[in-house]
Amino acid sequence: MPFSLLTLSSSIQNRLKTLGFNEPTPVQEKVIPLVLQKHDVMAMAQTGSGKSASYILPILELLSRHPYEGKAKIKALILTPTRELTLQVAEAIVNFGANLDKKPKVVSVIGGEGIGEQLYAIQQGCDILVATSGRLLDIVSKKQMNLSSIEFFVLDEADKMLNLGFAEELELILQELPQKRQNLLFSATYPPKILAIASKITQNPVAITIESEMPTVESVTQRAIEVNRENRGPLLRHLLGTQMWEQVLVFMANKRATDNIAHKFQKYGLKAESFHADLTQEERNYTLEAFKAKKIRILFATDIAARGLDIDNISCVVNFDLPRSPTDYIHRIGRTARAGKAGIALSFVAHEDKEHFKIIQKKCKLFIDLEQVAGFEIQGDAPPPEKGKAPIKGKKKSKKDKLREQNLKDTK
Repeated sequence: MPFSLLTLSSSIQNRLKTLGFNEPTPVQEKVIPLVLQKHDVMAMAQTGSGKSASYILPILELLSRHPYEGKAKIKALILTPTRELTLQVAEAIVNFGANLDKKPKVVSVIGGEGIGEQLYAIQQGCDILVATSGRLLDIVSKKQMNLSSIEFFVLDEADKMLNLGFAEELELILQELPQKRQNLLFSATYPPKILAIASKITQNPVAITIESEMPTVESVTQRAIEVNRENRGPLLRHLLGTQMWEQVLVFMANKRATDNIAHKFQKYGLKAESFHADLTQEERNYTLEAFKAKKIRILFATDIAARGLDIDNISCVVNFDLPRSPTDYIHRIGRTARAGKAGIALSFVAHEDKEHFKIIQKKCKLFIDLEQVAGFEIQGDAPPPEKGKAPIKGKKKSKKDKLREQNLKDTK
């Protein structure tokens, strides 16, 4: 189906042609007509399937049908889980709307940048506000922003936001929005907690699930190499020297390890950088742009880079540390083999990781042979499984501990 059959204006259709978009993806084909018909939508589709354009295009279309004079009021609020996705969505809106007679004023609101400047940009007039929830609440608390004219409320990557404490923030945000609005939820998965959140936002959404698309795991060449943990760095350097990988995204378990290994690889003369949430927003923007421009060959990152970021031409994704969950595995490897291009996903599997890797394969319905690389063969035996140890509590108090403390206070 061409875009011309989706009742989008000639301005938007011409812009899509200029950008090289000829046919909608399956999620766009189903969602765009529903949004234009003013339905609430709850869509589930894989990362990289074009979810963002499926709400951006019809919102631009509907806003362009009702031009108005005077200072712009916020008509659409789009929430995303990360700063990078917020900036990416805002950029896409401007790009898709470039041919409209009256171009929408788009403001992105994220942490790490001056809140005063963002608030000023909103007060100067804003049609579409794209935000991370934390910074949005910071601005809302100042009582200098009016959200009563909202017509569209969008959650992009809703399941990811849940993991970032979004459930509590959502309650506060919903209090600021008008009851009558169009709600659009997009996610790669819909676990029970997300369904509970969805029920607070919308009562009768049209559910769209895209299952006909080729699963990400089928379009990526997946490999797994057995290697002792201490040899993972040397093995990766060896592979970088022997394989023709132009750009490599390497996933690490934590921010400190990400910085440390990027530093080591730089000492070996490799163009490597780290990417994680502790960097300033300016550093994050600079690093991403440098990676996209191929000024950086190897980007060591935490899972902040696993979802939503639109980075083309990644030759290989490396799970230096295995992801915590099968879902995270799918999102990580989905960073390569995008837009019909070939890609490789490589996992390092130490003795300690074998059982966890079996679980990932089982849940993802995969079977990946474990390889060994000459000169880096795995040594020793797998450590015996530990049983009977009590779980180690983290630094943060558990919900039970918090409830106990509250109950004690209440009885005093």
